[in-house]
Amino acid sequence: TWGEQIAAFVRPTAGHAPSEEERSRYMHILRIEYPVPDYEAWKASFDADVLGREKSVVRRYRILRPLDDPNYVVIDLKFDGPSEAQAYHVALRDLYSRVTVMRDPRAQIVEVVESKEY
Repeated sequence: TWGEQIAAFVRPTAGHAPSEEERSRYMHILRIEYPVPDYEAWKASFDADVLGREKSVVRRYRILRPLDDPNYVVIDLKFDGPSEAQAYHVALRDLYSRVTVMRDPRAQIVEVVESKEY
């Protein structure tokens, strides 16, 4: 397809160690957000890493909170590809049914289409 041809053109070639910028360009992010009744209790649960983020396909995570609502979190989990993100999302949905430290999660998988630092 046209998209694959473009991707083959711009992706690093074999033997070339991709830079951090090149790696992040092809990352997929599972973005999750929800209210938490008690941030500290939620953070302790997150840090327990029940699903093994550190040893799995999660490459990086970032936790964000709105300035005006410290009991709401947005989490970005970075993956190499959409299938890894989807599999982790399935595992998270199962976990959601068994925890009480958060409510009404919303999640979607997005891909980085452009990123630039100044």
